[in-house]
Amino acid sequence: MKWEKPTTQILNTFEKIVPQITGIERRKMFGLPVAFVNSNMYMGVHQSDIILRLSEKDRQDFSSIEGAHQFEPTPGRPMREYVVFPHWMFEEKNKSILDEWIYKSFEYVSALPPKEKKKP
Repeated sequence: MKWEKPTTQILNTFEKIVPQITGIERRKMFGLPVAFVNSNMYMGVHQSDIILRLSEKDRQDFSSIEGAHQFEPTPGRPMREYVVFPHWMFEEKNKSILDEWIYKSFEYVSALPPKEKKKP
């Protein structure tokens, strides 16, 4: 399966929507921007999408939103806690909806235990 590069618009949108909150660390993963909290992935870019990590209850609520779906980087191999933002949420008029989900994700990931670094 061939992966597509994210558009400049998606990359710029990601940079714009990641909150400037203490504790959020920006890194690159597979050459793409990702945000971490306590060494746990919080949100990131994958191809032409922006993904977000949510609690089970929030994922259920999020899945009822038009265009939202579970993140599946490879067909048939979903990442259980991650969802894909529908692109309509990136419009300025929907900023409050977008911010609400980003905050829910931040709360959830902040409550997770810090990820241990793997020993070589």
